[in-house]
Amino acid sequence: MTESRRPPPSGCAMFGIYSGMFRRRRSNSMSSLSPIDGVAPPAAADHSHEAKPASAPAKPAHRKQGDDSSSLVHRPVMPLPATNSVLQRVHPPAKSAANGGAKNAAAAASAEYTGMAAELDKMIHDHQRVKGTNQLVRATSGNMMLHRNLGNLNGGASGRSSVDRNSPNKAANSDRKATNGYAFSGLGNIVKEAKAPSPAPASELCRALSHRTDPEKLKEMGNEEYREGHYAEAVALYDQAIMVDPSRPAYWSNKAAALAALGRLIEAAGDCREAVRIDPSYGRAHHRLGGLYLRLGEPDKAIHHFKQSANDSTGADVLRAQSVKTRVAKCLDARKLRNWITVLQESQAAVADGADCAPQVMALKAEALVKLQRHDEADAVQGGAPRFGVDDSTKFFGTVAHAYVLMIRAQVDMAAGRFEDAVATAQTACQLDPSNREIANVHRRAKVVASARLRGNDLFKASRFAEACAAYGEGLDRDAGNNAVLLCNRAACHARLARYEKAVEDCDGALAMRPAYSKARLRRADCNVKLERWEASLRDYQVLIQELPENEDVKKALSEVEAKVRSQRNGGISSRS
Repeated sequence: MTESRRPPPSGCAMFGIYSGMFRRRRSNSMSSLSPIDGVAPPAAADHSHEAKPASAPAKPAHRKQGDDSSSLVHRPVMPLPATNSVLQRVHPPAKSAANGGAKNAAAAASAEYTGMAAELDKMIHDHQRVKGTNQLVRATSGNMMLHRNLGNLNGGASGRSSVDRNSPNKAANSDRKATNGYAFSGLGNIVKEAKAPSPAPASELCRALSHRTDPEKLKEMGNEEYREGHYAEAVALYDQAIMVDPSRPAYWSNKAAALAALGRLIEAAGDCREAVRIDPSYGRAHHRLGGLYLRLGEPDKAIHHFKQSANDSTGADVLRAQSVKTRVAKCLDARKLRNWITVLQESQAAVADGADCAPQVMALKAEALVKLQRHDEADAVQGGAPRFGVDDSTKFFGTVAHAYVLMIRAQVDMAAGRFEDAVATAQTACQLDPSNREIANVHRRAKVVASARLRGNDLFKASRFAEACAAYGEGLDRDAGNNAVLLCNRAACHARLARYEKAVEDCDGALAMRPAYSKARLRRADCNVKLERWEASLRDYQVLIQELPENEDVKKALSEVEAKVRSQRNGGISSRS
C-alpha cells in the first residue's frame, strides 16, 4: 500500500523547528563561552547525537502525533544569517559539529584577543569592578553583546540591547520598526535590525569609561566642569569619584560646592558634614560648611565651623555670623511687640550680612511687609526665597521653625488671592505644630476667606450683586479688611449697583496694598469715568497703558478720556475768556 506523503511544513512549523534547534544548540554551546578574564573554557560537549552523514538517506516520516524529536534531529536545517559583521570579524563563527569543528571552535574561543576585542574586554571588566556585577559577558557563535539574557528567543523587550533599554531616546527606540517586518520579535537576536544612532559621541564615552576607575581623574574632570559653570555635570562626576573612593574628603567638599551653586544648600551642607567627619582637620570643608550655615540662617553653627578653619577663615567671617545672630534676635523681640518696621529693618540687615537663603529671615521680612500692607513686596520676597522640601526643612531647621515659615507663606498667598494654596499650606503648618494657636488661627481665617470669595463669585455670576457684595464683606471682616482681591471684587459689585463712590473707595484700598494690581486700577478708572472725573481717570489710564501696552480697550479708553480732558480744559479757558 502506498504511503501517504505529508505536505511540506508551514511557516509557523518552520519557526518552531528553528526555535527548538536554537535552544538546544545554545544549551550545548554554553560551555564554549569564553569568560572575561581569559580563562580557557572547558572541553566542548559531545554533539555526536546530532552529527549525521550528509549522504545518509532521509528516513520516512513515521512519527507519532505530538512527537517532534525525530523531526528536529533528522530534518535538514537551513543556515542562519550572521547578526553583526563587525563582531563576526572579531569572533569568527564556529564550525558545525557535523563537520568535526567542535575542537576548532573551542580553540578559537580561547585564543588571545587583540585590538578591538581586547579594548572591549577591558571596558567590560572596569564596568564590572565598579558596579560589582558580571551582567555583561561576551557570547561566541556570532551572537551580539546581549544584556542579562544570551541567545534570547523570547519577547521583544528582552531581545534588545542594553543601549536601547538605557538610552534617553527610549521612546523613539520603542517606536522604531525594522524594514524586514520582524521588529523586536521572538527572533530579535537573529533578524538584523536597523542600526540605531549612537546615544553619545564615541570619544566622550571612551573618555568617561577610561577614567571610570580613577577617582582623581574624575575629580579633575568635575573641577573642569565646575569652572565652566556646568554644575550638574560636576556633581555627577564627583559622585562617580565618591563611588570609587568614598574616603576622600575633597570629593565630598567639591561636590558640596557644586550643589551650593545649584541652590541645593541643605544637600551641600550634608556633604560638607561628611567631609569634616572623614577629616576633622580639613579646614576648607569647615570654612565651606560655615558659609552654608550662615546663608541658611544658622549663625551659631557657622561660628563654630569658621573657628575650626583658622587658616581659611578670617575674623570678618565670624563677625558677619555674629551680626546675623544679633539681628535675628532683634527681629524676634520686635515681632513680639508687633513693631513691624523694626522687624523689616533688622531682617533686611541680616540678609545683607549673609543670611540670603535663610527661610526664617525671609519669613520675618515677608510677615512685616504683610502687616504693613505692602502685599506686592511681600509676595516678591516670598517668591524669591528658596523653597526646600518639608522633610529636608523639618530635619534641618526643626518642625517648629518650618511651621512658622509655612504660616507666613499661607498669609502671603492669601494676600495675593491664592486662597486654595493658602488653605493647604496653613493645614500643613498645623500638622507640623498642632499646639500653636497662631497657626491654627491663620488656618481658620484662610478657610473662611476662601469660602467667602467662592460664595461671592457664585452670586456675582448669578447677577445677585447685592448678596455677592455682602459675601465679600464677610470675608473682609475676617481678614481685617486687608485683602486686595476681595476689595476689588466688592468694588465690581458696587459698580454693577451704580454705587460708584463706594467702588472707588474699595479700589483705593486695594491699590494701597498692591500698587501693581491692574484690575483694581482699571475698575477705578472706569468708575471715575462714570463720575465724570476725567483728570483722575486719565492718571489711571496713563499708568495702565504702561503696564498693558498691547491692550486695545485701554488704548481706546485712554484716547476718549484724553479728548474729554482737552474739551474740559478748553471749555474752562473759553469761559474765563
